[in-house]
Amino acid sequence: MASADQLAAQIQASKGLCVSPAWVNNFLASNAQRNIPASALTKTAIFRILASDIRESLSPNPTSVFPANIFDPNIRERHLQGPIPVQVLDIEDIGASLWSQVEAIERVERGEAIRGREIVRTISVGEDQEAADNNSTANYTTGALNTPGSGGGPHRLVLQDANGQRAVAVEMHNIEGLSIEKLSIGAKLVLRNALVARGMILLHPACATLLGGKIEALDRPWKEGRKARILERISAVGAEAS
Repeated sequence: MASADQLAAQIQASKGLCVSPAWVNNFLASNAQRNIPASALTKTAIFRILASDIRESLSPNPTSVFPANIFDPNIRERHLQGPIPVQVLDIEDIGASLWSQVEAIERVERGEAIRGREIVRTISVGEDQEAADNNSTANYTTGALNTPGSGGGPHRLVLQDANGQRAVAVEMHNIEGLSIEKLSIGAKLVLRNALVARGMILLHPACATLLGGKIEALDRPWKEGRKARILERISAVGAEAS
């Protein structure tokens, strides 16, 4: 079995994650009785890290966390050399209106999806074929079947580093896998040479690597409460306008 230093070095080299020595030792201790090949052990460790809170699993150092004044709007621009691993605490589609997002959520709740300009009912596994045929549309337009609002964007994110410090980021160019439908709360990204303008991190594929992952304790309540949060914002806007 690989040593703690070897495992940490492999994870650092492959994913840019500086793992906490305490976390590595606990991980190896929990697998001490199993004869696991080094490559499989590394993959398992990475999977566990992506499902963890990086404040507990990673070891922060000056180059792997946000500067203390990351939010300072008086600094016109600067670059975060990195690599800086972060986890997603919130994501918002700023390219779609609030009402359209509510409607998209409700279509999903009804089991519907969008094909071209048509709304069609998605077929559940085990559904009666006759009922499925009755629920399908007669005319189909060209294009793949997508969930409502899939892709979308650009997106605004709240990111958190291994020290627990938060920062706001905006997707300037489409990043594969970065969408409300695909991304889970707690997902990990690694930032390298990212530009910060007036306290806002500007994301594009060259500076942000999406590793994936999810923190179940954060993801489930975020998804369950998303519709209510959007409706609250709509109500607040209406109250201000009245």
